[in-house]
Amino acid sequence: MILMWLLGKRKVRTAPEWMARAQELGVDINRNVPFEYEVQRRVMEAERHIRDGQLWWVALWSAIASVISAAGAWMAVYMGK
Repeated sequence: MILMWLLGKRKVRTAPEWMARAQELGVDINRNVPFEYEVQRRVMEAERHIRDGQLWWVALWSAIASVISAAGAWMAVYMGK
């Protein structure tokens, strides 16, 4: 329930909106693509690629925080002797 509240309601895109979003992302779509779901699949794949590309920053900062935490714990044990 809380997760749905945080995510909010997602608006369903229409075919012209999918095409506009594809152009924004630079997705290679010729106008002869006969199926809307193919456009949707390509746009969603491009959005996922962008999102995954940004998540490595979170992983990097998490690793740095872990190293600092481990160093702090080691120092507390070493200094406590």
